[in-house]
Amino acid sequence: MTDYALDALKRKRAEMTGEIALCHARLQQLSTDLEHLDATLRLFAPDFVQESVLPKVFVPPKSWSKRGEMSRAVLSILRVAKGPLSTREIAAMIVDQRGLENDAGILNIMTRRVGHVLRDKRQNGLVRSVEETGLWLQWEIVR
Repeated sequence: MTDYALDALKRKRAEMTGEIALCHARLQQLSTDLEHLDATLRLFAPDFVQESVLPKVFVPPKSWSKRGEMSRAVLSILRVAKGPLSTREIAAMIVDQRGLENDAGILNIMTRRVGHVLRDKRQNGLVRSVEETGLWLQWEIVR
């Protein structure tokens, strides 16, 4: 019985070391690309200070949604709506419900996520898009 466990642990170790090797290779490639980019920047701006550009990292808050929570929120908004709502309106309501910072970046990300949920639910026959002119589709529950 311990042979199976030992074999499984060896396979897992091989998998993890392989993943680490891939990460090291990716890190090496990114470092090389960054050096080339810095050299190009120095061509155009010899007095450029590399440290003046801060790293841009976006980590969505863990409170955004758990599995299925986004779908439930979108469908509950559509159920109580008086008429069809646009993707952007639904996203803005979810941002307000969650108490997230209401800026353009978060609203754009949430709009994409809502759009994905709505397209998935349309394929399942739960919602439909109403043909209207404008930037965003109008959505309603199929009754």
